[in-house]
Amino acid sequence: MTKQNFLPILLGSDENAYGHARLFNEAYNIKPLLCCTRQLTPTSNSCLFSLKKIENFDKDEVFPTSFLKVLKEYKQQYEKIIVIPCSDYYSALMSKHYDKFEGLIENRFISPELLDTLDTKDKFYALCEKHGMDYPQTYVAFPDDRIAAIDKLSFDFPIVVKPENSNAYEYLHCEFKGKKKVFFFYDRDSYIKVMESMNKSGYMGKLIIQEFIEGDDTAMRVMNSYSDADGKVRLMCLGQPVLEEYHPKTLGNYAAIVSRNDKELYNKIKNFLEEIGYIGFSNIDMKYDEKRKKYYMMEINPRPGRSSFFVRAAGQNLMRTLVEDAILNTEYSCIQNENEALWANVPKCVIFKYVDDEKLKAEMKSLIKQKKYMRTLDCKEDFNIKRWLKIKKYYFSQYKNFKNYYFKKK
Repeated sequence: MTKQNFLPILLGSDENAYGHARLFNEAYNIKPLLCCTRQLTPTSNSCLFSLKKIENFDKDEVFPTSFLKVLKEYKQQYEKIIVIPCSDYYSALMSKHYDKFEGLIENRFISPELLDTLDTKDKFYALCEKHGMDYPQTYVAFPDDRIAAIDKLSFDFPIVVKPENSNAYEYLHCEFKGKKKVFFFYDRDSYIKVMESMNKSGYMGKLIIQEFIEGDDTAMRVMNSYSDADGKVRLMCLGQPVLEEYHPKTLGNYAAIVSRNDKELYNKIKNFLEEIGYIGFSNIDMKYDEKRKKYYMMEINPRPGRSSFFVRAAGQNLMRTLVEDAILNTEYSCIQNENEALWANVPKCVIFKYVDDEKLKAEMKSLIKQKKYMRTLDCKEDFNIKRWLKIKKYYFSQYKNFKNYYFKKK
């Protein structure tokens, strides 16, 4: 039997996975294989991929054996296989167990040591310090120091509080009243109330307490990049989030992004990634302080961001870049996107209701008029009535989410 050229395998079933499947279909007219524990709404009733559900696939004790079996099965049909994790925990599993899959996968991932540095906020900020990257004033609170920490800060309210790793198993599976991915506190009493609730949950991880960098959602910046196996950056795309999500479980995720061009920032991030030996996809969150004229690093996620389809709206294809590197061995200099476009994960009326900046509104209306506008889940080639109804319901839920949870961060 003649083997086919290559197979992309996507790990996960959220918007990210659906967006990547769209990119592979568009660039190469192929269906990737989607592996997951359960299928989420964004990938439901789709014809863009093949699906393999594996019970407890996202568990550390199940993943390596199960995925090795999948790789060996499909290696009989395909010359080459590439793997794209679509969430933090799948990225962590690939980094941790990569040595078990060597020889079966063409693309590489960052080391478990670098992953731990990026995931653990105090280690990440030490890395930023070493390489001259700005970051917010930070206090690291150990479990027995959470209450007392509020009186030890060298900065004032408002403050931002988050677990050292909000995607760690221990935090994902603990429960307490008021639990969020990220907390914003404007006074001492509200902080102590949540900390007392957290302490009763048994969560024993460290907390990162930071100064709040002034500015609303539009002060945020996001950079999606791809670095080849030699650590050379191949593609970069900068975005300005204009609105974030506010449901407690998705707080801080981006709801709408306008792609931007900033050569100075591109080069600074490129040098940083190459200095630390980064490999693969990266999703960097930053915030711009208008008063201090600085970009403050928040975090690096070792995967394409959940909102990474904004790169496609700007005219670039992250998956094509991966294939050209790992499969085709194409050599070319780094592409730094200069195109402007609008991406969204919410209805347009939600964007225009909750974005205050009139100049930004006018720009977004112009981009929509020019058809420089995309949503990850809107794919006319994947239309069927069942999917259409599910996605309509999915988008409609955003009206309720913003009505119930939106607050101003200024």
